[in-house]
Amino acid sequence: MNPQARDIVAQLQRAGHIAYFAGGSVRDQLLGVEAKDYDIATDARPEEVQKLFPRVTDLTGKCFGVVRVMVKEESYEVATFRQDGLYKDGRHPESVSFATAEEDAQRRDFTVNGLFYDPVAEKLIDYVGGEADLRAGIIRAIGNPVDRFTEDHLRLLRAVRFATRLYFKIEPKTWEAICALASKIKSVSAERIRDELNKIFTADKPELGLDLLDQSGLLSEVLPDIAALHGVEQPPQFHPEGDVFKHVRLMLSKIEHPNLDLALGVLYHDVGKKPTSKTDENGRIRFNEHESVGAEMTEQIMTGLRYDNKTIQTVRELVQHHMQFKDVPHMRPSTLKRMMARPTFSLELELHRIDCASSHGDLKHYDFLKQQLETMSAEEISPPLLITGKDLLAMGLPPGRTIGRIIDAVQVAQLDGTVQTQAEALALARRLANSGGETGPLPPDPKTPSS
Repeated sequence: MNPQARDIVAQLQRAGHIAYFAGGSVRDQLLGVEAKDYDIATDARPEEVQKLFPRVTDLTGKCFGVVRVMVKEESYEVATFRQDGLYKDGRHPESVSFATAEEDAQRRDFTVNGLFYDPVAEKLIDYVGGEADLRAGIIRAIGNPVDRFTEDHLRLLRAVRFATRLYFKIEPKTWEAICALASKIKSVSAERIRDELNKIFTADKPELGLDLLDQSGLLSEVLPDIAALHGVEQPPQFHPEGDVFKHVRLMLSKIEHPNLDLALGVLYHDVGKKPTSKTDENGRIRFNEHESVGAEMTEQIMTGLRYDNKTIQTVRELVQHHMQFKDVPHMRPSTLKRMMARPTFSLELELHRIDCASSHGDLKHYDFLKQQLETMSAEEISPPLLITGKDLLAMGLPPGRTIGRIIDAVQVAQLDGTVQTQAEALALARRLANSGGETGPLPPDPKTPSS
């Protein structure tokens, strides 16, 4: 139990108020899980809370009865017991009125979140049957499920999130309401949907969340391109597990340690297979360039869900590069080392392992790369450059793209082991500058699209 949060409750009670821990912290405490946040519910009005505590912040929620009390560097939400008015936008009440603890419990979403706990008297207060549902492993809407989900459409995803992360079943009437109202989720902001999806796919068993999203109809609303992977058949000699959707689900089940970038990489890595699916003259199913198409689709999907640029770029890289691993045995040393030097390589390698384990089961390329990582030092994989642009300018080359192309060509030779010293690097640079590529053509200009 958080002693600072307990002290806030105790101080409110000494002043003559009712005060309890509320919601998630009570649920987690009963489940034996360490609570992340301690919310406090009380009959004290916001102005009364302000008088009792010297540091009260975030007064923007004061009209809804919510303020934040600062203790040292931590803040705790203190909310006055309330009833909500009409929800006209499917997300926020138009008004609130202060109420009793029981009335406050009745306006919450699920019974497991409607519990109160008095940390001073060490007493559980349960007006909604939440303790019994916790023991039974059930997610149940408080009161009429249709009313609860109509009030706040985000609760549709929250139900899936809690069921996934807690391994709970969703009570039948609650489930029926989710399925009936799934299309309402579109009224919720992209940021809110994204945050719930992140929590679902970083659960210990994200495949359970995918199942619930899919079976409820929510997946078609929030991730239609993933729902569309149903029925996209794959070559059975490489994918005995079935269609692309089954493959993605199986991959999610094989994530060993929750990681958002990896989970999203798994989710989107084959999203380009549906638009690129073709059967050749020999009757074999092919998905030519699906990784490039998928990378573009991934960026569009994640941009629409308002992911930050860093996360979008990381996941795009995972999707774009996941097919490179089949070429590992034929790569030049320079190509292999550059691949291993990518910032995303460790995630790419884990995605490859999961991909293979969820299809043909052949891990020889994964094992080879793990061995390379064990035997090669970081400097061997990504050694310092032997020459710089200043060296080439001193050689008399004019500023321009050619300098970058020569440096790149010299680095390739360095990684291949044909150039090992600065003198050898400068000699190669001179030959390339004078002949346009005595040891082969200069690398393509990176700003010129390849054919």
